[in-house]
Amino acid sequence: MSVDRRNNRRDTEGCSVVTANRLLDGRIVWLDAQGKWQLTIGQAYLFPNDGMEDLLRSQNTRAGADNVVGVYGVQVEQTAHGPRPRTTRERIRAEGPSVHAEFTPLWQLAPAAASGS
Repeated sequence: MSVDRRNNRRDTEGCSVVTANRLLDGRIVWLDAQGKWQLTIGQAYLFPNDGMEDLLRSQNTRAGADNVVGVYGVQVEQTAHGPRPRTTRERIRAEGPSVHAEFTPLWQLAPAAASGS
């Protein structure tokens, strides 16, 4: 039985999202309410922290069938703009690379480019 390797960063109260990497291309994905993997954290379902270990065990069991690896939970704060990870590392994963937009992959437009500003 494996324990979420990042559980020391999650409070007993609050909520978390579930993340992984897609095997096909390595992209970061987020679990939605229907159990499907989505490309943005805004599409992720917020799960209560007190049930995360059972959920993560279940998702890790089916990771191969879902073509994902490295499934784990990320504690978030709910904001007006959606869920926001509490740690810097996870904010970088959620928001994209911390490099100049010129070097950002085409499939991951910088926020300003995506909003048209």
